[in-house]
Amino acid sequence: QVQLVESGGGLVQPGGSLRLSCAASGSIFIINTMGWYRQAPGKERELVAIIISRDNTKYADSVKGRFTISRDNAKNTVHLQMNSLKPEDTAVYYCNAVLPASGSYWGQGTQVTVSS
Repeated sequence: QVQLVESGGGLVQPGGSLRLSCAASGSIFIINTMGWYRQAPGKERELVAIIISRDNTKYADSVKGRFTISRDNAKNTVHLQMNSLKPEDTAVYYCNAVLPASGSYWGQGTQVTVSS
């Protein structure tokens, strides 16, 4: 079994910044992809950013230039630095990890609210 625990969500004013973190633990030998998804009320869950390696990342068009994803393979952690936050970034953010042997895992989610 693999567990993902997110932290770092909260309330921030428009234009502000937040840093989300996710730590994976359990039966882990190697993690292929780590990433962040989000789900706003009444909407489907959507990709925010994923990372395979430092030079292999993918971002949603809506967050390019504002968000930065990074990972620490030694600690099995992934981070999402979110700058210039907008009200439309408000959502529950979910951490995801894909392991070659056992599939895809999700965290419990952390709320991000951007409001004045």
